[in-house]
Amino acid sequence: MILGEQDTICALASTPGKSAISILRVSGKNSIDICEKIFSKKIKDKKSHTLHFGKIGIDKDNWIDEVLVSVFHHNKSFTGEESVEISCHGSTYIQQEILSLLIKNGCRLAKAGEFTMRAFLNGKMDLTQAEAVTDLISSENKKAHEIAVQQMKGGFSNELALLREKMIQFASLLELELDFVEEDIEFADRSSLISLIEDTDKHLQQLISSFEYGNAIKNGVPVAIIGAPNTGKSTLLNQLLGEERAIVSNIAGTTRDSIEEILNIDGIAFRLIDTAGIRESNDEIEVIGINKSKEKIKLAKLILLMNDNVRSIEDTKEWVHLANTIHQSFPEKKILLVMNKIDLFDYYTDFTKELPYPLIGISAKTGIGIEELKSTMLELFQQEFDSQSVIISNVRHLEALQKGKEALSRAKKLLLEKVSNDFIALDIRDCLHHIGSITGGISHDNLLEHIFSRFCIGK
Repeated sequence: MILGEQDTICALASTPGKSAISILRVSGKNSIDICEKIFSKKIKDKKSHTLHFGKIGIDKDNWIDEVLVSVFHHNKSFTGEESVEISCHGSTYIQQEILSLLIKNGCRLAKAGEFTMRAFLNGKMDLTQAEAVTDLISSENKKAHEIAVQQMKGGFSNELALLREKMIQFASLLELELDFVEEDIEFADRSSLISLIEDTDKHLQQLISSFEYGNAIKNGVPVAIIGAPNTGKSTLLNQLLGEERAIVSNIAGTTRDSIEEILNIDGIAFRLIDTAGIRESNDEIEVIGINKSKEKIKLAKLILLMNDNVRSIEDTKEWVHLANTIHQSFPEKKILLVMNKIDLFDYYTDFTKELPYPLIGISAKTGIGIEELKSTMLELFQQEFDSQSVIISNVRHLEALQKGKEALSRAKKLLLEKVSNDFIALDIRDCLHHIGSITGGISHDNLLEHIFSRFCIGK
């Protein structure tokens, strides 16, 4: 993709394939002239943001479809360029015929993400807002949608702007001191600069930490269903999903590999992982499954630790012991004890009352307690997600923030060691560079090409 390209571009902006209505987008300085050549009405002198009904085709006797044409003038469109959108019937034949007409009259097909890239280059949005467009399109739950909308509104950009403004003020004072080095004049108070660095470092760490939540929201909170063989893990998975996704059998060790499915609970996606039962086994294939289960525990944010209500007291004590072992090894993970088959017997809780984990009694077979289980899963994460003022979910943003934080740490170290200002200023400039690269204040052609190449063609 070549930056600054002035071609008039066109592409299908709606979902490819047959549908009731399709939208074709045209953008560039000749958009209106090109569309007027194939449209039955004059649109060149029409006001921006107006709709016009007519026929589209080679001429009035060879028209392809009746369409609605939307006119957008320069700097008043999504891309910031003169633009036209054609709403036609959703036949794939009609789509291709209109695109062919547009190309014959001076357009070229848009590249992936080129419309949004032009919006960025024309100052209609910064880079985080542009990336939020594709996040909005791919959002599959309420929370992911909220994060994308927040970024499109500039929430993350505003946070970064405040950080950069403070850093630029002190960086400029350090740079100024370099011009008066012989006079030994100090413009920047060192204790105030250290305090600013510490505050900025804390803010950057909050943003970096939010990625864990952002990634969980974007891809689903990883939930491992763990327990001894034949305690009902696969039955629970099927009950939560409302379909027969996993094989259910009375034979212990039926599940040999992990199964992953997405469950949406009130706008938050949970990525459920049904694992092989954890026990001692001589079956080579089952052992592989058990080892994979242990790996899934490391990756999960929530562990549903299942037990069978018809098991012995000794088995139940082992269940509690396993919960404590997991908690000691991974204190950051949330554990939810699930006692299955309460439809057969009343479940006992005497030695679980003092444990730091909630306990839910269910019947995976009949559905008893499933809604309470879902509510508890939601409560465990809803408060944490809601407490985050700004959440990042983009790996590029995470890496830039981490590099900025590293540069800031170097600057603080040099300040404490009373190293020359030019070295300190260098690290602060490095920090500013990485923060600026997130919004596109500092960018390179190859970086932009990589980012926008992941967009769909019509964006």
